[in-house]
Amino acid sequence: MANKTIDHAITAKALKSAASDPTHAGVLSFMRRRFSKNLKDLDAVVWGIPFDAATSNRPGARFGPQAIRRASAIMDNDPQYPFQQDLFENMAVIDYGDCLLDYGNHQKTPATIEREATKILKSGAYMLTLGGDHFVTWPILKAHAAVHGPLSLVQFDAHQDTWTDEKGRIDHGSFVARAVKDGIIDPESSIQIGIRTHAPEDCGIRIVYGYEVEEMTASEIADTIVRHVGERPCYLTFDIDCLDPAFAPGTGTPVSGGPSSAKILSVLSKLGPLHIKGSDVVEVAPAYDHADITAIAGSTIAMYMLALRAGWLAERR
Repeated sequence: MANKTIDHAITAKALKSAASDPTHAGVLSFMRRRFSKNLKDLDAVVWGIPFDAATSNRPGARFGPQAIRRASAIMDNDPQYPFQQDLFENMAVIDYGDCLLDYGNHQKTPATIEREATKILKSGAYMLTLGGDHFVTWPILKAHAAVHGPLSLVQFDAHQDTWTDEKGRIDHGSFVARAVKDGIIDPESSIQIGIRTHAPEDCGIRIVYGYEVEEMTASEIADTIVRHVGERPCYLTFDIDCLDPAFAPGTGTPVSGGPSSAKILSVLSKLGPLHIKGSDVVEVAPAYDHADITAIAGSTIAMYMLALRAGWLAERR
């Protein structure tokens, strides 16, 4: 126990350091990263948006950031599989905490999220967001586009989220259509993976349906994504209901016939060639989960997103 510490999230003296907390104890941040509001000299920022007022079926994703952080404790201090490295040895990452939202005034939510996201992005750090329902991606995309210009969207999801609605409505099923209409994303170079529902519009976005994912190998799926997006700057969003309910029961709108977590993690691990500018994991609703299956999947997906960023940084240093 001589070299062991606890509560790394608040006691860490260096940002580039592994934690040694027991997995069952200690203050919980994402992968035990230091809790901080200091945005100086960072490679990546993890933050949560505990919002689920836009859900069309089961609510509860407001508890997603807490669940993902708790599940991430099992990945806090070992070389991460399959990347064979301590992600934080050469990458400075903090847990920025959560976005403060007024639960009694949802019309203020989009501007609040966009304002806080803009603040984080101005630091130059990569931003990984833990949702929250999928509506939160809308103001986040706006903040990223203000920095990088129109983005290609890489969306893992069971739903297209291309339903139309009136301006100002808060709905997790229409953010993609809004982003296309407002020029936030480039539909021709965007792609959706795992879709198992139909919407009135596809907005010109390439769709890889659930049955196609079932028939393709992970390498084929990744190659399809990389070839379609090319070298354009892109945003990676992962709705946990992309996974089959057997692997992610804890979500608001589950759809049968989806891929396994193993297959999709393999796909994610092969997306290194993409120029990913930001990412999120959304729609984890722990009230419907069993033995943290969904939260563990969500936290692992988030870890893979940081690993992709670590690989990108390593290539440029």
